[in-house]
Amino acid sequence: MSALMSEPMQRLSDALDAERQALIAHDVHALIRATGAKLEALRTLEGALPVGEGERLQALAEQNRANGALLARRRREVNWALRQLGRSEDAPGYDAKGQSHLTRAGRPLAVA
Repeated sequence: MSALMSEPMQRLSDALDAERQALIAHDVHALIRATGAKLEALRTLEGALPVGEGERLQALAEQNRANGALLARRRREVNWALRQLGRSEDAPGYDAKGQSHLTRAGRPLAVA
């Protein structure tokens, strides 16, 4: 990016770029690394907010929202695939006595 950008802002920018690439490539390990780097850069920025970089910070926030939207889309795709296979996320439920339990809905994948 820019030579004028502060080092924590550059690290955040690089982490967001890596996060997007990992989401596009469906690379879980790279996504975990990128998310860790992003959180570390954000902690550093919280300690000392950069002065005069409001526009760049706003652009990085928008990039983070775009990554979040892509992540949400990937999650919907996985949930759809799981439903097609007869699996779904376990959802907490309550019985008639008010006791919490997990509801599992499934169907056989094949019939012999």
